[in-house]
Amino acid sequence: MLRPRVGIVTRARANTNNGNWRTASRCARILAPDVRVRILPLWNAEPLEPLIALNALRSADSIAAWAKSHHRSASPDAAPLLVVLTGTDLYRDIQSDARAQRSLRYADALVVLQDRGVDALPSALRPKANVIYQSGMTRRTVPKTKRHLRVLMVGHMREEKSPQTLFEAAHLLRDRGDIFIDHVGSSLEPGLARLAGSTARACPQYRWLGALSHPKTLRRIQHAHVLVHTSRMEGGAHAILEAVCSGKPVIASQVSGNIGMLGSNYDGYFPWGDAHALAALLQRCRDEPRLLAQLARQCRARAARFEPRRERQAVRRLVADLLRTGTGRQPEKNL
Repeated sequence: MLRPRVGIVTRARANTNNGNWRTASRCARILAPDVRVRILPLWNAEPLEPLIALNALRSADSIAAWAKSHHRSASPDAAPLLVVLTGTDLYRDIQSDARAQRSLRYADALVVLQDRGVDALPSALRPKANVIYQSGMTRRTVPKTKRHLRVLMVGHMREEKSPQTLFEAAHLLRDRGDIFIDHVGSSLEPGLARLAGSTARACPQYRWLGALSHPKTLRRIQHAHVLVHTSRMEGGAHAILEAVCSGKPVIASQVSGNIGMLGSNYDGYFPWGDAHALAALLQRCRDEPRLLAQLARQCRARAARFEPRRERQAVRRLVADLLRTGTGRQPEKNL
């Protein structure tokens, strides 16, 4: 008996090395023992059961075509549709974009990547939402110098990531010879690349390293003292989970997606866009070792959410339920 064929639709490509591509490729690896999996840029009427679509807006054409072809009122046994929601979905597009809103209604099940994501959904759609944290491998903590603080930011340069906050903080810290800032990520917006270059010229402690491979980025995370995450909106940041899995403290903007990853009582938040608050926190991390140790303890307490076994079980269970009944599970409030 042939295994079911599952399609994963995403506009992301392997060479972009971004969060959506890693989500799609990891989902494919998780499901591969149970089903046949294809990653597609668009759904073009291939026979699949079910279709998994990443991003309600960017995959809207595939989602609409699938819904038209698999109308459940016409066929109760129609193959199901699962939509995985990103930060731009939850905190921008579904608030006002009719195509993104339609994608939510068409879905038989929804997935959000941190527990605050459910709260961003219309209340009528929350019963078909599932919270599944993405996972990372636990990595050993490497010894670090006490002579200075090595700060790392990981994220391709685009408006949603708010790199301007990091640039401004670097200027505020330019006279601190014991705080070094490395920035990993490709330039997706030319204006931000110019700002990164001018910041590097004005602030010797700031380095823009450009795009690095995933293994090289993970090594940078391992060797930093602290990861900085400045985003305006996040669905469930890979950089945060990879830092936590590397035993790394995180300094993050206090936005819903980051709170869903690190918890409401985390001590490493700063108000989004507030470079002075970010710079002050980084100075405290350098000058008050107890703060850095406290953040590390809090991150370790969240690490169980990002265990690969937990993600594998949740993804396989959800897809099995969709194949069996055509509907998803209720949100798991204890995640």
